Amino acid sequence: MELPVAQLLQLAITAHQEGKPQDAERLYRSILQTQPGHAGVNHNLGLLAVSAGKVEEALPLFENAYNAKPNLEQFCLSYIDALIMAKQPEKAKQVLEQARKRGIAEEKLSALERRRAAMAKTRNSPSERITDRKTTRQNKGRNYPPQQQLVSLLEHYQKGRFRDAEVLARSISQEFPRHELSWKVLGAVFSATGRIPEAVRANQVAVDLSPQDADAHNNLGSTFLALGRLDEAAKSCREALRLSPNFTAAHVNLGSTLYEQGKFLRAIESYNKALVLNPDCAEIHNNLGNTLISLGRLNEAEASFRKTLSINPNSLGAYSDLLFLNSSMRFDESKNRRDLQAFSDLVDSQISTPYLNWSKHKSANKLRVGFVSGDFKQHPVAIFLEGLLFQLQSSSIESYAYPTNDFEGDVTDRLKTLFNSWTPLSRKTDKEAAQAIHNDGIDILIDLSGHTGGNRLAIFGWRPAPIQITWLGYFASTGMPQIDYILGDPFVTPQSEAHHFTEEIWQLPESYLCFTPPDQDLAIGSLPALKNGFLTFGCFNNLSRMTDEVVSVRAEILRNVPNSKLFLKDKQLDYQSVRDQVLSRFATHGISSARLLLEGRSTREEYLKCYHRVDIALSPFPYGGGTTSVEGLWMGVPVVTRKGSYFLSHLGESIAHNSKLSDWIAHDNEDYVEKAMRFSSDLNSLGELRHGLREKLLKTPLYDLPRFARHFEEALWKMRESVTF
Repeated sequence: MELPVAQLLQLAITAHQEGKPQDAERLYRSILQTQPGHAGVNHNLGLLAVSAGKVEEALPLFENAYNAKPNLEQFCLSYIDALIMAKQPEKAKQVLEQARKRGIAEEKLSALERRRAAMAKTRNSPSERITDRKTTRQNKGRNYPPQQQLVSLLEHYQKGRFRDAEVLARSISQEFPRHELSWKVLGAVFSATGRIPEAVRANQVAVDLSPQDADAHNNLGSTFLALGRLDEAAKSCREALRLSPNFTAAHVNLGSTLYEQGKFLRAIESYNKALVLNPDCAEIHNNLGNTLISLGRLNEAEASFRKTLSINPNSLGAYSDLLFLNSSMRFDESKNRRDLQAFSDLVDSQISTPYLNWSKHKSANKLRVGFVSGDFKQHPVAIFLEGLLFQLQSSSIESYAYPTNDFEGDVTDRLKTLFNSWTPLSRKTDKEAAQAIHNDGIDILIDLSGHTGGNRLAIFGWRPAPIQITWLGYFASTGMPQIDYILGDPFVTPQSEAHHFTEEIWQLPESYLCFTPPDQDLAIGSLPALKNGFLTFGCFNNLSRMTDEVVSVRAEILRNVPNSKLFLKDKQLDYQSVRDQVLSRFATHGISSARLLLEGRSTREEYLKCYHRVDIALSPFPYGGGTTSVEGLWMGVPVVTRKGSYFLSHLGESIAHNSKLSDWIAHDNEDYVEKAMRFSSDLNSLGELRHGLREKLLKTPLYDLPRFARHFEEALWKMRESVTF
């Protein structure tokens, strides 16, 4: 049965957008057999031809589209662009003049006119005429590379031969600097190999050469997104969608950009538009799930992750996202164990020959410890790790870093100096990464990510080290039998909850983490309530942790502490739509906007100074504050936290016990409200606590780095002594 033209066209457009040019061309040409004058199909075939370097072949296709619909801006601009690339300046000039008469925007035509004029000037030079006569016989037109070169270029890239693709793309771009395909491939290669700034430059050239190429704009937007240049990313993605409204990848990139901007509702709109175009794309469902988490729509988020896995059951990333959701916001042991087993089985299926033997290095007095993480940057993991690494410089530990990305920054630069070795894994397969670690003779390999972003847990499945543990970056089991221990303490990992983990619990004697003081020399301020005349509660955690239950408890505190205010600070609050949503949630509990102070992102120093405006911090639950609580304490702000029933929900208990503030732990919601009221009612005691808090903290397990490093080193040696080679 033959498909109707409309359905064939949609299939062709989808194949075109998904980077399947051969399938797209086949479908487009099948439409032309019955409708040879179809303007849109002629135009899209022309785009495919240009992308393949076949400009002469593209010209009649663009001309057909233009003649059929001369008033359609996109058809007109594409035709002019192709005429310029084909070195037909006079014809391009005629079409430009016609376009002006038809009212095509001058700003779009002026860029084409500049290119046309520059090309015409070069075209009329004596050297160009001589070259043209010579090359006409050799290669019909020197304005584009030989077809075989382009085929090889695409083949290198599509098969992951990035070095070969880069060399050939550079060669083509030098010989044919106005051929945009070589620049697009260069941009793609740079992106794939983590050289994002270079990718931006290459993609910008591709856009300049072919301003009507939606794919080029989308590629540029993707690289802007990777650099965190979010406004530019959004602009590029929207331009791609203006040129090609049904461009699935551009909807996805725009959604990801909006997500990073904290515009979650609009991100969901973009993802849903993408799903209309491609309902069976696992990546889109997964992105949607993560966005729904940020809005607290947890049931929908879980459904999205499970939909992802129904489409792509081999997605380790989707399993990690699902496990993170169900081990953080709502822990269900039986469901979690099933998902952990599925994740473990998938990892096992991808491993052929795990290591069974490990080399023993020369020094029996040194322990080689590897750290695998995607968070060697401005991140909570780095904040807690840096001080420990500094202390280990004079210990028996040799530290080896295995970053899972190519991110660079000030924190990264500092961390590099604290490791004996720095080996990025981003361009290595799991097997290659495991081999590199094994070759280093690592005694103990530590996962710092768990099921968070940037993790490479599958590497541990190859068993590159005789002892493997998970610590710091995640608050639950990895589910991997190849990881021997989870490092905890008596509060976050009580032995009574050992059944929550596939790993064996190894408890450090006091705290399982220790704070690295900030570089900034910031004094503790006086109690703000004394000068304000009212009490200010504060929470600087991600808003996604502020569930309806948390809002209800905080509203009750505000009602019971007259004139008090709640200071919330999170990057999402940069956007009015998010602020309006927060105000609305509290308004349903009778709390007016005047009682809420809402602020967005800031520098680290400005963020820490904001604690000068907070009297008491309120940790959310069950996903409580970690870094924010410890930093708040450092700035003299005590925190009310609530007792939990699994690792992550115990974090506040560990912080309170290990900072000698266990009386700030509430047993339930009623006790939480009561403690907030009681502590806020005695300003003299609160002021005294604030004034002397930092000095007292330095003597506690949570802030005493030499003490923590000693416990850490002793634990690793005990693990090592339990293994024979």
